[in-house]
Amino acid sequence: MIVKNEEDVLSRLLSQAKKFADEIVIVDTGSTDNTKQIAKNYTDFVFDFKWNDDFSAARNYAFSLGKCDYLMWLDADDFITEENIEKILKLKSQNTDADVFMCKYSMNFDADGFAKLSFYRERILKREKNFKWNGFVHEVITPSGKIEFTDIEIQHKKVHPTPKARNLKLYQKALKNGAKFSPRELYYYARELYYNKKYFLAAKIFKKFLKLPSYPPDNFEAHLFLADCQDAPAALSTLFDCLKKHSPNGEICCKIAGNFEKLNEIDKAIFWYNCALYCPPQNGGFVKEEYNAFVPNIELSRLLYTTNYPLAKQHHEKAKAIRPNSEIIKYNEKFFEK
Repeated sequence: MIVKNEEDVLSRLLSQAKKFADEIVIVDTGSTDNTKQIAKNYTDFVFDFKWNDDFSAARNYAFSLGKCDYLMWLDADDFITEENIEKILKLKSQNTDADVFMCKYSMNFDADGFAKLSFYRERILKREKNFKWNGFVHEVITPSGKIEFTDIEIQHKKVHPTPKARNLKLYQKALKNGAKFSPRELYYYARELYYNKKYFLAAKIFKKFLKLPSYPPDNFEAHLFLADCQDAPAALSTLFDCLKKHSPNGEICCKIAGNFEKLNEIDKAIFWYNCALYCPPQNGGFVKEEYNAFVPNIELSRLLYTTNYPLAKQHHEKAKAIRPNSEIIKYNEKFFEK
């Protein structure tokens, strides 16, 4: 692990990690709180790394200190349920020659405990293969060799949100110093611009990225981000261009529907929300499960409420069956009770 000022969450994770880890290595990148003291309650292997605006450099240093056959990385605000701790222990007991184990990473939890985003990441790696982290921000290891997918889930549950400008400043500093971004770095730079509401420049960078060869899920997501930077006509053009290159899913159909609604073309919006319901569930890349059925049913219920009450009620009930405790379901329920 690499950490900095994580006193609010570190004990939560390390108390879980102690149940399966043979060795815990903590690399502190400049904490000014009690992070290091807390870490020392769980491990003797606590080291310092002088921060140099490069997450991969810190990660690679942490990996260099590991002595076990396999290395598993975690972030301080990750969370591992008892069920998944048991799955990790079971995996450890198995004979395997895999080089990389991929685990599900779930994040962006709402008040109902529903993960709005999930995807697979390289989580457990064979030490002798000497895997290296790449990218000074949004660092990653490119999996190679024998890769196995597991049903292990790591949850990312932030207590304090990352300052929005932190990563953007790192990209801006790198550009100022003459850095040449890879396609992946260009994509994440555009995302940071978007998160910081610099939509005009974000759109420019997304368009530049989309002209380059890239990882298909990143290409798909870039189209969606670009559409969010544009007015409705331009957004629709971007989204339909995306459909020429990628298989449809619930999210892009909902995005198309939303932009038709902005143009007050309600029949077309209803059509595309219905299309979302008939798309196959996402099973790769960045999965946003709520778009498979919950969101389109909610939106169809809303759009049909005044013109086709029985059908609106049906869509409401379908959404309610998926997430009965959702605040939006409780809010809508009041209208239908009347």
